[in-house]
Amino acid sequence: MNQDLSQGQIGRRISELRKTKNLSQADLAKRIKMSRSSFAQIELGNRCVDILELQRLSMVLGFSLDHFMSENFAAGQELDTDNEMKSENPAERISVPKLQVDKFKNVLLYILERCAGKPNVGETVLNKLLYFSDFNYYELYEEHLTGASYRKLPFGPVPQKLEIIIKQMVENGQLQRVKTEYFGLPQTRYLPLKKANLTELKASEKEVIDRVIEQMSDWSAAAISNYSHKDIPWLASKEGDEIDYELAFYREAPFSVRNYGNEIEAQ
Repeated sequence: MNQDLSQGQIGRRISELRKTKNLSQADLAKRIKMSRSSFAQIELGNRCVDILELQRLSMVLGFSLDHFMSENFAAGQELDTDNEMKSENPAERISVPKLQVDKFKNVLLYILERCAGKPNVGETVLNKLLYFSDFNYYELYEEHLTGASYRKLPFGPVPQKLEIIIKQMVENGQLQRVKTEYFGLPQTRYLPLKKANLTELKASEKEVIDRVIEQMSDWSAAAISNYSHKDIPWLASKEGDEIDYELAFYREAPFSVRNYGNEIEAQ
């Protein structure tokens, strides 16, 4: 194998080709007979690829090895669109979130109900509880909980359209916005005026949210923000950009919530 390419460069090229084919990590790992955790390490540049694995990848993704290893590599070139191994649903990309407004409102109300007596749960803490609920659920089940998109901002990940949704909920009498102080600093809190409709939440969704609340809801705004800044999805994103849900699969302890050790690598 050409030694001019580092493991990191090889991983990035594989990731670009996979995304061009609209395949999830799980889909591609299954096709090349590898555990998803091992494949994630390849894309991250932490695991080398042997020539047999690279040949399998070339068959599934439709690229030539010469082009892959060349200086002029471009992911959009040489893709074999007639390759019978391509994604069965090329228009589908499971990592692309689609906001479910009613689900988001119910998750928001549920978190606020559970944290109603906690004076530390202002806007900053609430944003992080929503973020970890969404990303933990996606890592565990490869499905979106609320479908909210999160942007990397200076104080941590923030769900987009949150202000619009909260404004609607305040106007509809579902929430009350309260301006207060916490340890001498200004704080915005939201009080639930209606109960969450728990029929909108699956048992698995409620369980993930409950775990996040139990772990983090007593943390200060500074503590939970600092913690979120060490999570791989945050670290791997550029300032102001949307955070890709697929980055949850690159997590390691203590952030990862999925036991990848149970995913036995195929022989």
